[in-house]
Amino acid sequence: MNVIVSLIIGGIVGWLASIVMKTNAQMGLIANVLVGVVGSSLGYWIAGMLGIAPTGILRFGVAVGGAALLIFILGKLGIFRRK
Repeated sequence: MNVIVSLIIGGIVGWLASIVMKTNAQMGLIANVLVGVVGSSLGYWIAGMLGIAPTGILRFGVAVGGAALLIFILGKLGIFRRK
């Protein structure tokens, strides 16, 4: 059950990050979920390296920020392009 909830939240996080980064038209459901899950992990890892322990709504912000950073990195690698 936890895996299903993680995938749903990852999809929402990836979708919001793709809207922020203006790549929403290029990303489908699977890309949103993958970017959301991996980007959330990236965001939490960076927050941990900075000594930040996000709680409450800040956890969601760190997840979206990490996913947006992942989209930015993938865009620089040529995977996603802004329109």
